Amino acid sequence: MSNRSTLFTGSVAGFPGRTTSILVEGGAVTWVGEGRPPRRAGEHLTAGPGELIAPGFIDLQVNGFAGHDAGGGPEAIAAISAALPATGVTGFLPTIISRPVRVGAHFVADAAEAARAASGARVLGAHVEGPFLNAAFRGAHDRACLAEPTPERVEVLAAARPRLVTLAPELPGALAAIARLRREGVVVSAGHTGADYEQGRRAIDAGVRFATHLYNAMLPIHHRRPGIVTALLLDRRVTAGLIVDGEHVHAAACEQVARLKGPTRLALTTDQTAAAGAPAGSFTLSGRPVLSDGVSVRLEDGTLAGSAATMDELVRRMARLPGMSPARALTMASAAPARVLGERFLGRLGVGSCADLVILDAALQVRLTMVGGEVKHSRP
Repeated sequence: MSNRSTLFTGSVAGFPGRTTSILVEGGAVTWVGEGRPPRRAGEHLTAGPGELIAPGFIDLQVNGFAGHDAGGGPEAIAAISAALPATGVTGFLPTIISRPVRVGAHFVADAAEAARAASGARVLGAHVEGPFLNAAFRGAHDRACLAEPTPERVEVLAAARPRLVTLAPELPGALAAIARLRREGVVVSAGHTGADYEQGRRAIDAGVRFATHLYNAMLPIHHRRPGIVTALLLDRRVTAGLIVDGEHVHAAACEQVARLKGPTRLALTTDQTAAAGAPAGSFTLSGRPVLSDGVSVRLEDGTLAGSAATMDELVRRMARLPGMSPARALTMASAAPARVLGERFLGRLGVGSCADLVILDAALQVRLTMVGGEVKHSRP
Protein backbone atom coordinates (compact mmCIF):
# COMPACT_ATOMS: atom_id res chain seq x y z
CA MET A 1 0.00 0.00 0.00
CA SER A 2 1.30 3.40 -0.98
CA ASN A 3 1.44 6.46 1.29
CA ARG A 4 1.46 8.72 -1.76
CA SER A 5 -1.56 10.71 -2.86
CA THR A 6 -2.68 10.87 -6.48
CA LEU A 7 -5.50 12.74 -8.16
CA PHE A 8 -6.96 11.16 -11.30
CA THR A 9 -9.04 13.34 -13.60
CA GLY A 10 -10.89 12.35 -16.74
CA SER A 11 -13.78 10.30 -18.05
CA VAL A 12 -14.71 7.49 -15.66
CA ALA A 13 -16.35 4.30 -16.93
CA GLY A 14 -20.08 4.46 -16.26
CA PHE A 15 -20.19 8.28 -16.19
CA PRO A 16 -20.16 9.29 -19.87
CA GLY A 17 -19.82 12.92 -20.82
CA ARG A 18 -18.49 14.00 -17.43
CA THR A 19 -15.05 14.92 -16.17
CA THR A 20 -14.61 13.29 -12.79
CA SER A 21 -11.78 13.43 -10.30
CA ILE A 22 -10.72 10.57 -8.03
CA LEU A 23 -8.45 11.23 -5.05
CA VAL A 24 -6.29 8.33 -3.93
CA GLU A 25 -4.62 8.45 -0.52
CA GLY A 26 -2.97 5.66 1.47
CA GLY A 27 -3.97 3.01 -1.04
CA ALA A 28 -7.69 3.86 -0.99
CA VAL A 29 -10.10 6.16 -2.81
CA THR A 30 -10.95 8.99 -0.41
CA TRP A 31 -12.91 11.35 -2.64
CA VAL A 32 -14.78 11.26 -5.94
CA GLY A 33 -16.33 14.34 -7.48
CA GLU A 34 -16.14 17.22 -9.88
CA GLY A 35 -13.98 20.28 -9.45
CA ARG A 36 -11.36 20.85 -6.77
CA PRO A 37 -10.63 18.01 -4.31
CA PRO A 38 -10.67 18.63 -0.55
CA ARG A 39 -6.89 18.20 -0.31
CA ARG A 40 -3.97 18.78 -2.63
CA ALA A 41 -2.50 15.58 -4.08
CA GLY A 42 1.16 14.86 -4.53
CA GLU A 43 0.62 13.77 -8.14
CA HIS A 44 -2.00 14.54 -10.76
CA LEU A 45 -2.71 12.06 -13.57
CA THR A 46 -5.09 13.05 -16.35
CA ALA A 47 -6.86 10.72 -18.75
CA GLY A 48 -6.57 12.10 -22.27
CA PRO A 49 -9.24 12.47 -24.95
CA GLY A 50 -11.05 9.18 -25.54
CA GLU A 51 -9.41 7.54 -22.52
CA LEU A 52 -11.30 5.91 -19.65
CA ILE A 53 -10.56 5.51 -15.96
CA ALA A 54 -11.98 2.21 -14.70
CA PRO A 55 -11.72 -0.21 -11.76
CA GLY A 56 -8.92 -2.73 -12.04
CA PHE A 57 -9.76 -6.09 -13.58
CA ILE A 58 -10.25 -9.27 -11.54
CA ASP A 59 -9.64 -12.67 -13.13
CA LEU A 60 -11.13 -15.72 -11.41
CA GLN A 61 -9.25 -18.32 -13.47
CA VAL A 62 -5.52 -17.85 -14.08
CA ASN A 63 -3.66 -21.12 -14.72
CA GLY A 64 -0.54 -19.22 -15.71
CA PHE A 65 0.84 -16.20 -17.53
CA ALA A 66 3.97 -14.97 -19.32
CA GLY A 67 5.61 -18.39 -19.33
CA HIS A 68 4.83 -19.17 -15.67
CA ASP A 69 2.54 -22.05 -14.65
CA ALA A 70 0.57 -21.31 -11.46
CA GLY A 71 1.12 -24.92 -10.42
CA GLY A 72 4.85 -24.21 -10.21
CA GLY A 73 4.72 -22.94 -6.63
CA PRO A 74 4.69 -19.60 -4.78
CA GLU A 75 7.52 -18.12 -6.87
CA ALA A 76 5.65 -18.81 -10.10
CA ILE A 77 2.44 -17.30 -8.72
CA ALA A 78 4.36 -14.22 -7.54
CA ALA A 79 5.87 -13.87 -11.04
CA ILE A 80 2.39 -14.02 -12.54
CA SER A 81 1.29 -11.33 -10.08
CA ALA A 82 4.11 -9.06 -11.22
CA ALA A 83 3.27 -9.49 -14.92
CA LEU A 84 -0.54 -9.24 -14.91
CA PRO A 85 -0.90 -5.46 -14.34
CA ALA A 86 0.27 -4.92 -17.93
CA THR A 87 -3.12 -6.38 -18.93
CA GLY A 88 -5.09 -4.29 -16.43
CA VAL A 89 -5.51 -7.13 -13.92
CA THR A 90 -5.22 -5.97 -10.32
CA GLY A 91 -6.50 -9.12 -8.60
CA PHE A 92 -6.68 -12.79 -9.56
CA LEU A 93 -7.19 -16.38 -8.46
CA PRO A 94 -4.26 -18.64 -9.40
CA THR A 95 -5.84 -21.86 -10.62
CA ILE A 96 -4.82 -25.50 -10.61
CA ILE A 97 -6.57 -28.16 -12.67
CA SER A 98 -7.38 -31.63 -11.39
CA ARG A 99 -4.78 -33.18 -9.13
CA PRO A 100 -5.15 -35.35 -6.01
CA VAL A 101 -6.96 -33.41 -3.28
CA ARG A 102 -3.88 -33.12 -1.08
CA VAL A 103 -2.01 -31.53 -3.97
CA GLY A 104 -4.90 -29.12 -4.37
CA ALA A 105 -4.76 -28.31 -0.67
CA HIS A 106 -1.02 -27.67 -0.93
CA PHE A 107 -1.70 -25.35 -3.88
CA VAL A 108 -4.01 -23.29 -1.67
CA ALA A 109 -1.11 -22.85 0.76
CA ASP A 110 1.18 -21.88 -2.13
CA ALA A 111 -1.28 -19.18 -3.18
CA ALA A 112 -1.45 -17.84 0.36
CA GLU A 113 2.35 -17.69 0.53
CA ALA A 114 2.51 -15.95 -2.84
CA ALA A 115 -0.10 -13.41 -1.68
CA ARG A 116 2.26 -12.29 1.07
CA ALA A 117 5.10 -11.76 -1.41
CA ALA A 118 3.15 -10.52 -4.44
CA SER A 119 4.41 -7.26 -5.90
CA GLY A 120 1.80 -6.74 -8.62
CA ALA A 121 -1.80 -7.93 -8.90
CA ARG A 122 -3.40 -9.07 -5.66
CA VAL A 123 -3.50 -12.83 -5.11
CA LEU A 124 -7.08 -13.20 -3.88
CA GLY A 125 -6.93 -16.89 -3.03
CA ALA A 126 -6.80 -20.14 -4.95
CA HIS A 127 -9.18 -21.62 -7.51
CA VAL A 128 -9.11 -25.42 -7.34
CA GLU A 129 -10.67 -26.74 -10.56
CA GLY A 130 -11.39 -30.40 -9.85
CA PRO A 131 -10.73 -33.20 -9.14
CA PHE A 132 -14.49 -33.68 -8.59
CA LEU A 133 -15.34 -33.52 -12.31
CA ASN A 134 -17.29 -35.66 -14.78
CA ALA A 135 -14.79 -37.77 -16.74
CA ALA A 136 -16.93 -37.52 -19.90
CA PHE A 137 -16.52 -33.72 -19.78
CA ARG A 138 -12.97 -33.57 -18.48
CA GLY A 139 -11.51 -31.49 -21.33
CA ALA A 140 -7.79 -31.06 -20.66
CA HIS A 141 -7.99 -32.59 -17.18
CA ASP A 142 -6.14 -35.87 -16.60
CA ARG A 143 -8.68 -38.69 -16.21
CA ALA A 144 -6.36 -40.44 -13.74
CA CYS A 145 -6.62 -37.47 -11.36
CA LEU A 146 -10.43 -37.28 -11.28
CA ALA A 147 -12.23 -38.49 -8.16
CA GLU A 148 -15.65 -38.56 -6.56
CA PRO A 149 -16.30 -36.08 -3.73
CA THR A 150 -16.30 -38.48 -0.81
CA PRO A 151 -16.65 -36.88 2.64
CA GLU A 152 -12.99 -37.64 3.38
CA ARG A 153 -11.71 -35.98 0.19
CA VAL A 154 -14.01 -33.01 0.57
CA GLU A 155 -12.83 -32.50 4.14
CA VAL A 156 -9.21 -32.22 2.99
CA LEU A 157 -10.16 -29.50 0.53
CA ALA A 158 -12.55 -27.73 2.90
CA ALA A 159 -9.86 -27.57 5.58
CA ALA A 160 -7.51 -25.85 3.12
CA ARG A 161 -10.19 -23.20 2.39
CA PRO A 162 -9.63 -22.36 -1.28
CA ARG A 163 -11.43 -19.27 -2.50
CA LEU A 164 -13.24 -21.10 -5.32
CA VAL A 165 -13.80 -24.75 -6.19
CA THR A 166 -15.14 -26.09 -9.49
CA LEU A 167 -16.98 -29.41 -9.42
CA ALA A 168 -19.54 -31.43 -11.37
CA PRO A 169 -22.73 -31.34 -9.26
CA GLU A 170 -24.18 -34.58 -10.66
CA LEU A 171 -21.46 -36.74 -9.08
CA PRO A 172 -22.39 -38.91 -6.09
CA GLY A 173 -21.93 -36.84 -2.94
CA ALA A 174 -21.58 -33.55 -4.82
CA LEU A 175 -24.57 -31.80 -3.24
CA ALA A 176 -23.25 -32.59 0.24
CA ALA A 177 -19.81 -31.38 -0.90
CA ILE A 178 -21.31 -28.08 -2.07
CA ALA A 179 -22.95 -27.54 1.31
CA ARG A 180 -19.75 -28.44 3.20
CA LEU A 181 -17.57 -26.12 1.14
CA ARG A 182 -20.08 -23.29 1.45
CA ARG A 183 -19.93 -23.60 5.24
CA GLU A 184 -16.21 -22.81 4.98
CA GLY A 185 -16.91 -19.73 2.90
CA VAL A 186 -15.75 -21.31 -0.37
CA VAL A 187 -17.40 -20.14 -3.59
CA VAL A 188 -18.61 -23.27 -5.40
CA SER A 189 -18.81 -23.35 -9.18
CA ALA A 190 -20.30 -25.83 -11.62
CA GLY A 191 -18.00 -26.94 -14.40
CA HIS A 192 -16.84 -29.93 -16.45
CA THR A 193 -20.31 -31.31 -15.96
CA GLY A 194 -22.90 -33.41 -17.74
CA ALA A 195 -25.70 -32.41 -15.34
CA ASP A 196 -29.20 -32.03 -16.72
CA TYR A 197 -31.48 -29.09 -16.01
CA GLU A 198 -33.03 -30.56 -12.85
CA GLN A 199 -29.63 -31.51 -11.44
CA GLY A 200 -28.47 -28.00 -12.18
CA ARG A 201 -31.39 -26.51 -10.29
CA ARG A 202 -30.65 -28.71 -7.27
CA ALA A 203 -26.99 -27.69 -7.39
CA ILE A 204 -27.89 -24.00 -7.35
CA ASP A 205 -30.28 -24.56 -4.44
CA ALA A 206 -27.42 -26.34 -2.64
CA GLY A 207 -25.13 -23.33 -3.10
CA VAL A 208 -23.53 -23.21 -6.56
CA ARG A 209 -23.04 -19.53 -7.39
CA PHE A 210 -20.67 -19.54 -10.37
CA ALA A 211 -20.33 -21.27 -13.72
CA THR A 212 -16.79 -22.12 -14.80
CA HIS A 213 -16.22 -21.30 -18.51
CA LEU A 214 -19.91 -21.53 -19.40
CA TYR A 215 -20.74 -23.83 -22.35
CA ASN A 216 -17.27 -25.39 -22.45
CA ALA A 217 -17.05 -28.91 -21.00
CA MET A 218 -20.79 -28.89 -20.28
CA LEU A 219 -23.77 -30.82 -21.65
CA PRO A 220 -24.97 -28.96 -24.78
CA ILE A 221 -28.36 -27.26 -24.75
CA HIS A 222 -31.22 -29.13 -26.46
CA HIS A 223 -34.72 -27.67 -26.66
CA ARG A 224 -36.23 -30.73 -24.97
CA ARG A 225 -33.24 -31.36 -22.68
CA PRO A 226 -31.98 -27.90 -21.73
CA GLY A 227 -29.21 -29.14 -19.44
CA ILE A 228 -27.34 -27.37 -16.68
CA VAL A 229 -26.30 -24.48 -18.96
CA THR A 230 -29.91 -23.27 -19.10
CA ALA A 231 -30.30 -23.60 -15.33
CA LEU A 232 -27.15 -21.51 -14.81
CA LEU A 233 -28.26 -18.91 -17.35
CA LEU A 234 -31.75 -18.41 -15.96
CA ASP A 235 -30.97 -18.22 -12.25
CA ARG A 236 -30.09 -14.72 -10.95
CA ARG A 237 -28.16 -16.24 -8.06
CA VAL A 238 -25.50 -17.50 -10.49
CA THR A 239 -22.77 -15.48 -12.18
CA ALA A 240 -21.48 -16.98 -15.41
CA GLY A 241 -17.79 -17.09 -16.23
CA LEU A 242 -17.20 -16.64 -19.96
CA ILE A 243 -14.03 -16.94 -22.08
CA VAL A 244 -14.59 -14.34 -24.81
CA ASP A 245 -11.39 -15.13 -26.73
CA GLY A 246 -12.92 -16.02 -30.11
CA GLU A 247 -11.97 -19.68 -29.62
CA HIS A 248 -13.99 -21.07 -26.73
CA VAL A 249 -17.43 -19.56 -27.42
CA HIS A 250 -18.96 -18.13 -30.61
CA ALA A 251 -19.58 -14.39 -30.53
CA ALA A 252 -23.36 -14.92 -30.93
CA ALA A 253 -23.41 -17.16 -27.85
CA CYS A 254 -21.44 -14.53 -25.92
CA GLU A 255 -24.02 -11.93 -26.94
CA GLN A 256 -26.80 -14.25 -25.81
CA VAL A 257 -25.22 -14.71 -22.36
CA ALA A 258 -24.70 -10.96 -22.00
CA ARG A 259 -28.36 -10.30 -22.78
CA LEU A 260 -29.61 -12.94 -20.35
CA LYS A 261 -27.26 -12.28 -17.44
CA GLY A 262 -26.52 -8.57 -17.78
CA PRO A 263 -23.16 -7.02 -16.89
CA THR A 264 -23.33 -7.71 -13.15
CA ARG A 265 -23.93 -11.47 -13.53
CA LEU A 266 -21.37 -12.17 -16.25
CA ALA A 267 -17.69 -12.33 -15.27
CA LEU A 268 -15.10 -12.30 -18.03
CA THR A 269 -12.54 -14.99 -17.23
CA THR A 270 -9.45 -15.75 -19.28
CA ASP A 271 -8.70 -19.35 -18.21
CA GLN A 272 -5.26 -18.23 -19.34
CA THR A 273 -2.25 -20.50 -19.24
CA ALA A 274 1.49 -19.86 -19.24
CA ALA A 275 1.09 -19.29 -22.99
CA ALA A 276 -0.78 -16.01 -22.43
CA GLY A 277 1.52 -13.03 -22.81
CA ALA A 278 4.18 -15.22 -24.41
CA PRO A 279 5.15 -16.22 -27.97
CA ALA A 280 3.83 -19.45 -29.50
CA GLY A 281 5.52 -22.57 -28.18
CA SER A 282 5.38 -25.39 -25.62
CA PHE A 283 4.17 -24.76 -22.06
CA THR A 284 2.71 -26.58 -19.07
CA LEU A 285 -0.77 -26.47 -17.55
CA SER A 286 -0.61 -27.64 -13.92
CA GLY A 287 2.28 -29.79 -15.08
CA ARG A 288 0.59 -31.12 -18.25
CA PRO A 289 2.34 -30.32 -21.56
CA VAL A 290 0.38 -28.00 -23.85
CA LEU A 291 1.07 -26.31 -27.18
CA SER A 292 0.21 -22.74 -28.17
CA ASP A 293 0.06 -21.29 -31.67
CA GLY A 294 -0.29 -17.83 -30.17
CA VAL A 295 -4.09 -17.92 -30.46
CA SER A 296 -5.29 -21.18 -28.90
CA VAL A 297 -3.74 -23.59 -26.40
CA ARG A 298 -4.23 -27.33 -26.80
CA LEU A 299 -3.09 -30.73 -25.62
CA GLU A 300 -1.11 -32.75 -28.15
CA ASP A 301 -4.37 -34.49 -29.20
CA GLY A 302 -5.95 -31.14 -30.10
CA THR A 303 -8.13 -30.71 -27.01
CA LEU A 304 -8.53 -27.08 -25.96
CA ALA A 305 -6.52 -26.52 -22.79
CA GLY A 306 -7.12 -23.04 -21.40
CA SER A 307 -6.35 -19.93 -23.40
CA ALA A 308 -3.65 -17.55 -24.56
CA ALA A 309 -5.97 -14.56 -24.07
CA THR A 310 -5.54 -11.61 -21.73
CA MET A 311 -8.27 -9.82 -19.80
CA ASP A 312 -7.92 -6.56 -21.69
CA GLU A 313 -8.39 -8.52 -24.92
CA LEU A 314 -11.61 -10.02 -23.55
CA VAL A 315 -12.85 -6.55 -22.62
CA ARG A 316 -12.22 -5.28 -26.16
CA ARG A 317 -13.98 -8.27 -27.73
CA MET A 318 -17.01 -7.99 -25.45
CA ALA A 319 -17.30 -4.23 -25.98
CA ARG A 320 -17.59 -4.79 -29.75
CA LEU A 321 -20.61 -7.11 -29.51
CA PRO A 322 -24.07 -5.79 -30.44
CA GLY A 323 -25.75 -4.05 -27.53
CA MET A 324 -22.52 -3.85 -25.57
CA SER A 325 -20.43 -0.82 -24.57
CA PRO A 326 -17.01 -0.30 -22.97
CA ALA A 327 -18.67 0.48 -19.64
CA ARG A 328 -20.68 -2.77 -19.65
CA ALA A 329 -17.66 -4.83 -20.68
CA LEU A 330 -15.56 -3.20 -17.97
CA THR A 331 -18.19 -4.08 -15.36
CA MET A 332 -17.88 -7.72 -16.45
CA ALA A 333 -14.13 -7.55 -15.83
CA SER A 334 -14.29 -5.81 -12.46
CA ALA A 335 -17.52 -5.46 -10.46
CA ALA A 336 -18.98 -8.82 -11.54
CA PRO A 337 -16.01 -11.00 -10.47
CA ALA A 338 -15.57 -8.93 -7.29
CA ARG A 339 -19.19 -9.68 -6.45
CA VAL A 340 -18.61 -13.42 -6.92
CA LEU A 341 -15.89 -13.28 -4.28
CA GLY A 342 -17.82 -11.00 -1.95
CA GLU A 343 -15.13 -8.33 -2.26
CA ARG A 344 -16.79 -5.07 -1.17
CA PHE A 345 -13.80 -2.80 -1.79
CA LEU A 346 -12.63 -4.15 -5.15
CA GLY A 347 -14.15 -3.80 -8.60
CA ARG A 348 -15.49 -0.30 -8.06
CA LEU A 349 -14.28 3.29 -7.76
CA GLY A 350 -16.06 4.84 -4.80
CA VAL A 351 -15.07 6.39 -1.50
CA GLY A 352 -13.53 3.65 0.64
CA SER A 353 -12.71 1.32 -2.22
CA CYS A 354 -9.19 0.07 -2.79
CA ALA A 355 -7.13 2.20 -5.16
CA ASP A 356 -7.00 -0.50 -7.83
CA LEU A 357 -7.66 1.13 -11.18
CA VAL A 358 -6.69 1.32 -14.82
CA ILE A 359 -6.52 3.99 -17.48
CA LEU A 360 -7.47 2.71 -20.93
CA ASP A 361 -6.81 4.54 -24.17
CA ALA A 362 -9.39 5.12 -26.90
CA ALA A 363 -8.76 1.61 -28.26
CA LEU A 364 -9.24 0.09 -24.75
CA GLN A 365 -5.54 -0.69 -24.51
CA VAL A 366 -4.12 -0.49 -20.98
CA ARG A 367 -2.03 2.64 -20.46
CA LEU A 368 -1.69 2.59 -16.67
CA THR A 369 -2.50 0.18 -13.87
CA MET A 370 -2.51 1.03 -10.16
CA VAL A 371 -2.76 -1.50 -7.32
CA GLY A 372 -3.21 -0.30 -3.76
CA GLY A 373 -2.25 3.24 -4.69
CA GLU A 374 0.99 2.21 -6.44
CA VAL A 375 1.49 2.35 -10.20
CA LYS A 376 2.38 -1.18 -11.31
CA HIS A 377 2.33 -0.61 -15.06
CA SER A 378 2.62 2.48 -17.21
CA ARG A 379 3.32 3.21 -20.84
CA PRO A 380 3.53 6.57 -22.64
